[in-house]
Amino acid sequence: MVRKTAVLPIAIGAALFSTAAAAQYDTPRRFYAGASVAHSLAERWCTGAGGVSCDDTSVAGKLFGGYQLDQTFAVEVGYSYLGKFKASAAGGSDEAKVQALEASVVATWPVAPRTALFGRFGGYYASVRETTSFAGSFSDNNADLTFGFGVRYHVTPRLAVRAEWQRYLDVGGRDVALGAGAGDLSSIDVFGVGFFYRF
Repeated sequence: MVRKTAVLPIAIGAALFSTAAAAQYDTPRRFYAGASVAHSLAERWCTGAGGVSCDDTSVAGKLFGGYQLDQTFAVEVGYSYLGKFKASAAGGSDEAKVQALEASVVATWPVAPRTALFGRFGGYYASVRETTSFAGSFSDNNADLTFGFGVRYHVTPRLAVRAEWQRYLDVGGRDVALGAGAGDLSSIDVFGVGFFYRF
C-alpha cells in the first residue's frame, strides 16, 4: 500500500519537472533567424515529354527569420532557392531555375524537454527562369500555398537544429514549362536540415 501511494507523488513530480524543462526551451525570445540546406524534387518536371532525359532533383536551400508570438505560434518569412532542374534530348537542353519568397505561420508541439514537432502553413511567391538551347529563355512568376512539418532539437535554449519536409504547390506560370509544355505547373517538395538562433 505504501508503495502504491508513493507512486503518485513521484509521477506528478516527474511530470512537473518535464514540463518545466520543456518550458525552458519553448519560452518565446521574440525574433529568430536561421538557414537550411536541402534536397528538392519537382513533381512534374518535363513529365510527358517523350524521348527526354529528366533530372527532377536538385540542391536547395533557405534563409529565414521569424517572430515567436507565444510558446506555440510564430510567424516566419524566408527566401528559398528551390533548385535548378534539367532536361536533355537529341534536339537540345532545357533548364529551369526556381526561387521563392514565402511567409507562413508555424505551430510547435513539445514532445520532450529539448524536442518538438512543428507544422507550417502559408503562401509563396515564386520566380521561374527557364533557359533552352532551342528556343531561348523565358521567365514567369506565380503565387500559391506552401505547407510542411518537421522536428526540431534544442542544443541550447537559444540554438536549435531542425529537419523538415515542405511542399510548394503548383509552381510555374503560363510562359514557362515545369511539365511537358508551356503553362504546365509542378509542385516542389523540399527535404531540408538547418538551424536557427533566438535573439
